[in-house]
Amino acid sequence: MKHVRVLVLREDLPQASLTLAETESFHPDPRAPEEQRLAPLVDCRYQGEYQKARSRLDKIAQVIPVPEPDLSEIRVVNLEELAEVNAWLGSAWEFCLEHQEGFRELEENARLLEEQQAVLANFAELNVDLGALRAEKRFLDLHIGVVPRENVSRLEGALGLAGHMLLKYMERDGNAHVVIVGPSEDGASELKSLLSSAGFTAIPLPHGLDDSPETIQADQRKERDRIDRERADLQEEVETCASEMHDKLVRASTVLALAEPYVTLDPAIRSAGYLASIEGWVPVEALPDLERRLETSLHNPFSLESRKPREDERPLVPTVPVRNRWLQPFAMLVKQYGIPRYGEIDPTLLFTITFVLMFGTMFGDVGHGAVLGLLAWLFRKKLGRFYIFGVLAGISSVFFGVLFGSVFGYKDLLPAVWMSPLYNPILMLQLATGWGVLFLTLACVLTIYNRLAIRAFMAAVFGAHGIVNLIFYLGLVWGAVSLAMTGVFGVIPAGLVIAALTALATYNWAHMQAPIGEKILVVLIETLETVLGYLSNTLSFLRVAAFSINHVALMIAVLTLAGMLGTVGSILMIVFGNIFVMVLEAVIVTIQVMRLQYFEGFSRYFSADGREFAPLRLRRRPRAA
Repeated sequence: MKHVRVLVLREDLPQASLTLAETESFHPDPRAPEEQRLAPLVDCRYQGEYQKARSRLDKIAQVIPVPEPDLSEIRVVNLEELAEVNAWLGSAWEFCLEHQEGFRELEENARLLEEQQAVLANFAELNVDLGALRAEKRFLDLHIGVVPRENVSRLEGALGLAGHMLLKYMERDGNAHVVIVGPSEDGASELKSLLSSAGFTAIPLPHGLDDSPETIQADQRKERDRIDRERADLQEEVETCASEMHDKLVRASTVLALAEPYVTLDPAIRSAGYLASIEGWVPVEALPDLERRLETSLHNPFSLESRKPREDERPLVPTVPVRNRWLQPFAMLVKQYGIPRYGEIDPTLLFTITFVLMFGTMFGDVGHGAVLGLLAWLFRKKLGRFYIFGVLAGISSVFFGVLFGSVFGYKDLLPAVWMSPLYNPILMLQLATGWGVLFLTLACVLTIYNRLAIRAFMAAVFGAHGIVNLIFYLGLVWGAVSLAMTGVFGVIPAGLVIAALTALATYNWAHMQAPIGEKILVVLIETLETVLGYLSNTLSFLRVAAFSINHVALMIAVLTLAGMLGTVGSILMIVFGNIFVMVLEAVIVTIQVMRLQYFEGFSRYFSADGREFAPLRLRRRPRAA
């Protein structure tokens, strides 16, 4: 990546912006230039017209589909043309606003109608004038509500003793809808207590519904038909208008797409008199093409200066993302953790390889892997780029299924090329431990390289997961292997471990400002943390073996249960058991692999605080409504 400064005449700024956008390789740098004579652009009329026009077009898109811009001809859009388009969009938006309000009013009427229908459903079987029921009654006490069905008989008997009558007119969802009528007396508190003990819940009588439910429902159907007709008429009018305005909308969309690069570059443009400067970041391989295009498109002389990033600029330099099609889904998962800083090794390729291998090891089954890969392929349109993730994971599962001799849990359909995890658990645990050692060693190597790349030499040697840490870890592994094979830790590995821990303790002691007692305590704790950290991180990879064994064990359980059932039950158990194991294991294994990648890998060598490369480009599609 190189820092580029383009010096042009101010009159060439729009054309230079278009050319930079066409190359899709120029990442604007909004920092103030070192030359104090250069200042931000003062005349912002172009930017103002663009912002107004863009806002209006986005609002229009909420009512009328905006067509794609026609970028067959790349040309400069001047202020007069932009202002003309902005004025036309203003009048078009007034039309759209009127129809948008019409749609909004119809939606509100439809919502109110649905609410009335929901309320009226409680009185659908009560064929009386609701307005008469709601009217104030001098000598009559009236209650309408619901009560649990099992309490109706008991409540009816108690109300009879109180001089009231209960009428059940509908049952729904375990509740009885009832009307309770009686003389209006002073015993209202006793009646209220009786209704409460029976679980009675009052239903408020709706306002504005003053007729029988049957008549009101007929009126509501007419209102619904009216709303649907008006909505259809309004939609037809909008579609007709959209067809008439199509050409002008294409022109407006095109003009804004061509004007956008100049507006987007505004923070990175500085000027003095007739001279203007545009600064940004460009990949080294794209620099010759950028210069060639500027020479072709600009009529006046220009100057293009480039230089390597300074050390103090490294945090500001953008990182170009991985463009490989097969690595795209994995690059998106890496991005969820963060963006690699400029100069760091992009972990996407390593992440892809280790993820696929660990997934296949833990989910090794020919049948399950084939189903996973096939489903990912069949639903590739819905999954987008993530279908590659499923296909590669499925292929890895098939590969390890062949090694393990497992097809939908059956061991006799395909002889194991290598071995079965369940019958060789010690070997699987040893391999998982070896995998962890290799993974952590590689993570430390990447950490050291990344620190050396930014000239952080002391951190590369003595920092966490640096050279001294790596020496300690390799010495510890060497001694552990020797102890397991010969019963002796070994003098050389012991010397490496002691020397590395002594160097770390000495370095921490020298760089700590604290009382003697506190320094001793902190150094001891940090040294112990280094030892325990590497041990626990290595043992964390035993889950690779654990889940590969667990997968086999679950399938044995499914097949054992199937053997205990009849023909139909056995088939159902095998089918649904496999589905259950596939879904459960696929989700759990993915989570476990991601955990190992993020916490045992990325947290060691990946700073994740970089800037993503976002080059200036022409917008090929209008914004979604």
